[in-house]
Amino acid sequence: MSVRGVTRLILVMLAVAAGLQACAVNPATGQPNLVLMSESRELEIGHEEHEKVLASMRVVEDQRLNDYVNEVGQRVAQGSHRSDLDYTFTVIDSPEINAFALPGGFVYINRGLMLYLKTEDELAAVLAHEVGHITARHAIQQQARGRLGSAAATVGGVVAAVATGSGYIGSELAQIGSIWAAAGVSGFGRDNELEADSLGAEYLYNAGYNPRAMIDVLSVLKNQEDFNVRVAQRQPTYHGLFTTHPRNDVRLQQAVADAGNLPEDEIRESDHAVFRNHIDGLLFGENTSVASDRNRYYQDLMSYTMVFPNDWDISETMTSVRATSPDDGAAISVEAQRLRENKEPRLYIRENLGISNLQQSENLSQYRLLGHTGIHTNNAGNQERIAAFYLGPRVFVIRAEISDPESADDELEDLLFASIRTFRPIQANERSAANGLRVRYVQVTGGFSWQALAARSPVQQYPEETLRLLNGYYPIGTPQPGEWIKILQ
Repeated sequence: MSVRGVTRLILVMLAVAAGLQACAVNPATGQPNLVLMSESRELEIGHEEHEKVLASMRVVEDQRLNDYVNEVGQRVAQGSHRSDLDYTFTVIDSPEINAFALPGGFVYINRGLMLYLKTEDELAAVLAHEVGHITARHAIQQQARGRLGSAAATVGGVVAAVATGSGYIGSELAQIGSIWAAAGVSGFGRDNELEADSLGAEYLYNAGYNPRAMIDVLSVLKNQEDFNVRVAQRQPTYHGLFTTHPRNDVRLQQAVADAGNLPEDEIRESDHAVFRNHIDGLLFGENTSVASDRNRYYQDLMSYTMVFPNDWDISETMTSVRATSPDDGAAISVEAQRLRENKEPRLYIRENLGISNLQQSENLSQYRLLGHTGIHTNNAGNQERIAAFYLGPRVFVIRAEISDPESADDELEDLLFASIRTFRPIQANERSAANGLRVRYVQVTGGFSWQALAARSPVQQYPEETLRLLNGYYPIGTPQPGEWIKILQ
């Protein structure tokens, strides 16, 4: 054979080998999927990114609760298509309503989401959905399609709680620097989310749980979404969970029905008292008892929060705030202005603020907010990154200024941009833990009313709505006498 023939043969063999690796059979569905990674590399990535999560996010110290979640998760995982994986289930000490997964068998659920679940079946549904993402290798498929980076870019957007898309992602996760975690919380698109629901329902069935718990959990998340939209007096601006994955989706209902109906004698006898005992006493809101060096600022009047760089000095007025570096070489200011017309944030910066020469101009989509940012030279001759976010009836203008030319390096610019990326609305339950509020269970008696219970609640904002959400009675409904409900003390 000639040299040219040998070369051609080698190229053909390489192409065939690459094709075999690129088009692998999905272990969960049996269908061919585009992947560019071996399973061994998938497991390596999972362990590497898991370490990043543990280094940047607190884990709930209650070992009994962690053991319980792990027990439920392992039960579900053993009925999955990849039961041979070494699964790890971790409870994150965060008030945000969120759950996500990493490749290779790593599943995370926030304390904040667990508070709103009512039964062990619903807990199993959350974990089963995330296991579905792992077994179907959704993150690996996304990486093969080149979408992993774009998922990381939207890490501040609407996030996954069972179907990866409701609530707000924690600022801690936004600073992990893991595009795999970003992919997990940003979502994988409607088809992948539905597939994870379908697989999750199947895994629930295999483990003896009620597959309809998958729909029940989506109702929990949808209620949170409805409440947040109503409180903020705005419509969703990000194509998140419930514009692409509604709870009344016919395909979702069919997927759950296809999982099957367990006979009464095969349904797992989940002792509701066991679930209550693990939730009772759980912290509600931010864990302020744990030391933190995060310089988080809350503006209660304007209902927003953001993280300024550590050790910066903060001064504020009724409608504005300014954070200054220790050497006065840089500063970040936030000012609220009334939004009087409907236009893109990019046009607001150009037309209302008179800044037409933006460099590195880009749209921002974080925490369900529309925004835009870019760099320019301000009237003082200093480099300034400016950003505008729409929140409710206001536009918030953030100016990150570098006044010392010798300090104007990429590291400082990255620090300022990272701070801007933490701007978000305050969640309804976020400040409650300052008073050490915890969930407690009580039994309903005759003559019960949510209004009367809310009047005695220590929650200052939206007490009745908060109690209804905690117990699955939002926006209407009343528990029956003898039923266990959660209160806050």
